[in-house]
Amino acid sequence: MSHPHPELGPPPPLPEGGLRVTPLGGLGEIGRNMTVFEHGGKLLIVDCGVLFPEETQPGVDVILPDFTSIRDRLEDVVAVVLTHGHEDHIGGVPYLLRERADIPVVGSRLTLAFLEAKLKEHGIKPRAVRVKEGDRRGLGPFDCEFVAVNHSIPDSLAVAVRTGAGLVLHTGDFKMDQFPLDGRITDLRAFARLGEEGVDLFLTDSTNAEVPGFTTSEVDLSPAIEQVMRTAPRRVIVSSFASHVHRIQQVLDAAHSYGRKVAFVGRSMVRNMGIARELGYLKVPSGLVVGMKDVEKLPDHQVTLVCTGSQGEPMAALSRMANRDHMIRIGKGDTVLMASSLIPGNESAIYRVINGLTRWGANVVHKGNAKVHVSGHASAGELVYCYNIVKPRNVMPVHGEFKHLKANADLAVRTGVDPDRVVIAEDGVVVDLVDGRAAITGKVPAGNVYVDGMEVGGATEASLKDRLTLAAEGVVTVIAIVDADTGALAEAPDFLARGFVHDEATFASAVPVIEKTLASAAEEGVGDAHQLEQLITRAVASWAFRTYRRKPLIIPVVIDA
Repeated sequence: MSHPHPELGPPPPLPEGGLRVTPLGGLGEIGRNMTVFEHGGKLLIVDCGVLFPEETQPGVDVILPDFTSIRDRLEDVVAVVLTHGHEDHIGGVPYLLRERADIPVVGSRLTLAFLEAKLKEHGIKPRAVRVKEGDRRGLGPFDCEFVAVNHSIPDSLAVAVRTGAGLVLHTGDFKMDQFPLDGRITDLRAFARLGEEGVDLFLTDSTNAEVPGFTTSEVDLSPAIEQVMRTAPRRVIVSSFASHVHRIQQVLDAAHSYGRKVAFVGRSMVRNMGIARELGYLKVPSGLVVGMKDVEKLPDHQVTLVCTGSQGEPMAALSRMANRDHMIRIGKGDTVLMASSLIPGNESAIYRVINGLTRWGANVVHKGNAKVHVSGHASAGELVYCYNIVKPRNVMPVHGEFKHLKANADLAVRTGVDPDRVVIAEDGVVVDLVDGRAAITGKVPAGNVYVDGMEVGGATEASLKDRLTLAAEGVVTVIAIVDADTGALAEAPDFLARGFVHDEATFASAVPVIEKTLASAAEEGVGDAHQLEQLITRAVASWAFRTYRRKPLIIPVVIDA
């Protein structure tokens, strides 16, 4: 099994007739999925998503894949193919189209509708190419066939890419629910047919590779959701992803059968459900969905609100309700139904919201205490099924943290794939398919690109480190007025501190330290303000650590008197 090595250099030129696969996101994390295929001098991009920041990345809105390795080749990009409409697969498209606006964007009806609504906010009109399962499209030297797959959002697609180097099958995000709410199952007949033709490289969703067995069917959630609608004494507030049309369909049906009206809360929820309803993916019984104004006139037991915030996102409706910062006041007898997963890394934020809602008297029903969520991804049993049907010559697990990729690779080997042909790559690791064999050949830059407000890539790892230092250690500004002739302090230095719990005397013992530093600088003839600032920074930093065991951010200002 080939793993990436830290000492990988830039890849050599691609051999004539070969296919190069470069994941720029989604391998080693869950989010910002993006894969670049190169063949015959042209590039095909599959997905371009965002990753949501963690608490260690303050001030960051979203994280993008790094476009550095393709930036000087944007003219060679024949298309961006989108497998489905989740944010971690389409959220980066506006930023890619800012760099070249006329890249054709290929996707299914719902995926493109969600994308176009998002692009409207960026003032971009895409060159959209609509496809559906069963379609085949030539995109430059890439012949793409689209296959229906079942996932937690309708209209998801796998893509089979035929090139001179062989046939690649990319599952996208998928599971094999046998009783999907929309009746559209993962097309295993197409997987088998492609397997007969010969799949040279199989890229498979690894998110649930560590979970044994099969992912529960969405239909199995109906009893738990119905029970909430039937027994809740007052309002029911449901939180879900703003794109989880199937889950929200179940909520609508259950609310309808127990005589409740439904209102959507939050911009993204209202927008996406409007789109899904318009296109016929969300079937809404007439008169069921009402506006917030009408809800206020109804008795509580006839009300269901559907909002975002199931991941504890600070700005989303549910977190704001938990913090009493929302027009909807949660109170005793309200039931909150959190109909989604715990995304790794978000657990503490989610529990914070659950605790907050419970404090206001709500009964919170969530994945931990009821069957109200199933994953959108195939478990080990389903993945093994796919390996046995497809019988791929080479396998490259995608979409997951390293442990998920490894678990998925192990499954492939257990079904008989040659371990030498199972490639565990990470973001930026280049995999070449040449003469029917896949192998790691190099590495390109694939760091995190931070979007901070309107600025892309402005925040760096270093500036985030500064932000964390500011949060944890505070900041001290030292203003030293230095006599230009003698190099000594003309008057006592001023200290401006934030994040220190101390009084006037706090910095008294730092003054002699600064005097000593300036004296030795004068002896050595150092008089340049910038150099003095660096010396003061170092001296005050070691003083702060000795005295207070703190490492504040130090900002020196030297003024010549």
